[in-house]
Amino acid sequence: MNSIFLQTPIDYLKGVGPNRADLLKKELDIFTYQDLLNLFPNRYLDRTKYYKIHELQKTNAEVQLIGKITHLKTVQQKRGKRLVATFQDETGKIELVWFRGHKWIQENLKINVPYVVFGKINWFNGIFSMPHPDMELLETHEKKLRSAMQPIYPSTEKLSSKGISNRVLHKLVETLFLEVQAKFAETLPNYILQQYKLLSKSEALFNIHFPKNQELLSAAQYRLKLEELFYIQLQLIRKNLVHKSKIKGYPFSKIGNYFNTFYKNHLPFELTQAQKRVIKEIRKDLGSKAQMNRLLQGDVGSGKTIVALLSMLIALDNGFQACLMAPTEILSVQHYNGLVELCNNLNISISLLTGSTKTSSRREIHKNLKNGSLQILIGTHALLEDVVQFKNLGLAIIDEQHRFGVAQRAKLWKKNTFPPHILVMTATPIPRTLAMSVYGDLDISIIDELPPGRKTVKTVHRFDSNRLKVFRFLKNEIAKGRQVYIVYPLIQESEALDYKDLMDGYESISREFPLPNYQISIVHGKMKPADKEFEMNRFKKGETQIMVATTVIEVGVNIPNASVMVIESAERFGLSQLHQLRGRVGRGADQSYCILMTGHKLSGDAKIRLETMVRTSDGFEIAEVDLKLRGPGDIMGTKQSGVLNLRIADIVKDHEILKLARSLAFSVLKNDPQLSKPENIPVKQTFLQLTKYKNIWNYIS
Repeated sequence: MNSIFLQTPIDYLKGVGPNRADLLKKELDIFTYQDLLNLFPNRYLDRTKYYKIHELQKTNAEVQLIGKITHLKTVQQKRGKRLVATFQDETGKIELVWFRGHKWIQENLKINVPYVVFGKINWFNGIFSMPHPDMELLETHEKKLRSAMQPIYPSTEKLSSKGISNRVLHKLVETLFLEVQAKFAETLPNYILQQYKLLSKSEALFNIHFPKNQELLSAAQYRLKLEELFYIQLQLIRKNLVHKSKIKGYPFSKIGNYFNTFYKNHLPFELTQAQKRVIKEIRKDLGSKAQMNRLLQGDVGSGKTIVALLSMLIALDNGFQACLMAPTEILSVQHYNGLVELCNNLNISISLLTGSTKTSSRREIHKNLKNGSLQILIGTHALLEDVVQFKNLGLAIIDEQHRFGVAQRAKLWKKNTFPPHILVMTATPIPRTLAMSVYGDLDISIIDELPPGRKTVKTVHRFDSNRLKVFRFLKNEIAKGRQVYIVYPLIQESEALDYKDLMDGYESISREFPLPNYQISIVHGKMKPADKEFEMNRFKKGETQIMVATTVIEVGVNIPNASVMVIESAERFGLSQLHQLRGRVGRGADQSYCILMTGHKLSGDAKIRLETMVRTSDGFEIAEVDLKLRGPGDIMGTKQSGVLNLRIADIVKDHEILKLARSLAFSVLKNDPQLSKPENIPVKQTFLQLTKYKNIWNYIS
């Protein structure tokens, strides 16, 4: 079937008309025949069995019966009335009941004519009844494009209230199939269909809407899921290849003095094998003529900063500038201090630019950037301002990039004639399935081992009733000279939620750890940056033993002497947040602890989150559990989730299909980058189709 025909507006399908078309567009985004075809059922009822009335059990099961209506009556009740039909077969009788729409039903029901009825049965006062059954004449039932598995389509309350029931949707799909004679253009090449024994496109579509049995339904679902994921991967991989061939980057041809001096003489510790591997990958990218576009994933404390610095030194060796952008002032200050310390003996000019940089310093930074005397600039969103102009920016590093939108990242590109090389870093491990789907157009490097000598943080879950024991433990740790974080989820009392808020917590901690024996810092999002900085520094210098905070300390504050993290109302936090918070401790040589405090009432998901935290410290495993609990949309946030508006596949449950789809897309493009070989004609046509009618499969972001 010609795909242009499938672009016919839905208004023209028999049985739709302007009013229904309007509803279908608003409620289900169905604008064309193609959209209706891609409205896949989300579950199926088994309609293979026809029961006899004497076989019915006293359950609320959905059953299908064949029989005749022998009698109709209207029964008065407290509010209004109900219509009752006596329905019987050769083994017994039940009542069919309607509470609304009596007039229309009464006019259209035929007495003593065979019907097929389907619905939920109730048992009351010694008789079975079926309220508002699905009904059709046996004669019609036998003629239809009938499926043994009854599809249930996505719907909304508004559609149901306007009479567009599941049966109406099914009827429209049936009309569409009859109109196109159930023939659809093939979208996958023959060699893939044969190798993986896949149904053809026409068979798959027929069996997703009208499956005769479970085997055919499963085969149809598999084929359509693989196709959907294949085209997403094809687009992402092609985008990456086009990027590499079209977007030129500066080739950093030499590894020079800065890199070698630092590597040989000033490395503070031996690099792990994972760090060495990643640096090799980055060096290869920087040496090619294409622009680097790489995502660097590494768990909290895995040593991404050293990798970032070594990458910047390669840029400097080739006569270019580098910048590092972080999402918060605290984090950018920390990066700045860390890099200044590491580059102490290298004679490199490094500056910091944030929202609170003084005007005089700003002017100086702008001038030195433009004339090229400033080599490395660290900062926040302030780097994106138009006044910030580089002489020759060669490498831009973005930390915790999920906090920056695409438009913001693009601004960095425009700071130069040639776009700079881009290295995106994250300490939030992204599950492999999600990375394949959302970042499939980036090259990915993973630091998957911690530096030697790092002890695993011991994690325990304690209920509020154990609080005194926990306080005793904290006092012992402080007596050993250690420091403690206590983190709260809220800043002010929320009337709706019975959780301890920060100020309340601060007061009870102050009572338990009184002056002058204990000093306490407090940090939260509503404080002025200068006050926050002051409190952070007191804690950093060891002037205070306890830091009471909200999640502002989640990202990147490095205090090796802090060995205990207490998370209050831990059930309120997401898994990745809990994992990030735990990463604030365990940075020194001492054994560190993370204590998850909760009340006794916990939801099923909260229990899984807490058990996962106690069981493992592997960020990737934690990310996989998080993905299963929350789904891809939540994890990526709205900015990133457009790519995942999937019609039929589920990247969590179907990760094996996703892996196959990615490898198939790779091999197709490797053997035929332009998709010009005769056997790949279906792929090329479908691909052009998808890019032409973006509205069809809106999952291609």
